[in-house]
Amino acid sequence: MATGRCRREHGFAYVLLLIAIALLGLVASVSLSLGAAMARRDAERQLLAIGLELQQALRSYAGIPAGAILPAPGRGPRTLEDLLRDPRAPGIQRHLRQLYTDPLTGRADWGLVRDGQGYILGIHSMAEGQPIQRTAFAPTLAGFEEAGSYRNWVFGLPLPPETLRHPTNAIMQ
Repeated sequence: MATGRCRREHGFAYVLLLIAIALLGLVASVSLSLGAAMARRDAERQLLAIGLELQQALRSYAGIPAGAILPAPGRGPRTLEDLLRDPRAPGIQRHLRQLYTDPLTGRADWGLVRDGQGYILGIHSMAEGQPIQRTAFAPTLAGFEEAGSYRNWVFGLPLPPETLRHPTNAIMQ
């Protein structure tokens, strides 16, 4: 009789061990999902900070005041490298300290919005997917509200809203 009782107790411990392993796997899975969401949210914050710096550099290059929200006659550069060292100015004039990598893709290949003459009007991420942040943007980024893609987050010169809503008015790369 004693041996039968031991077998049942060992079987019960084995079932408890399996349940504990399953719960541990579930907790690990949820933790990984939350970690990935937190990392993506952090990458979005970095993208917004880098985008605002790129936007300020484009405005500085075009001679547009920081607070301007209306379209202005200034032109953007032909290449992003022109922001590092302005070829139009004698001596060294920098509008940007460095070319940043896209925090969502990890690459330095930005999407560019150009006008008909090839001047850069705006910059956007090449990342696929829908942004986590959909509301509560700074007033200068009000066009980002309810954007369906990171490619709709265009940082750049003040443009008429219809240009950003209907990119056929500009050339998006």
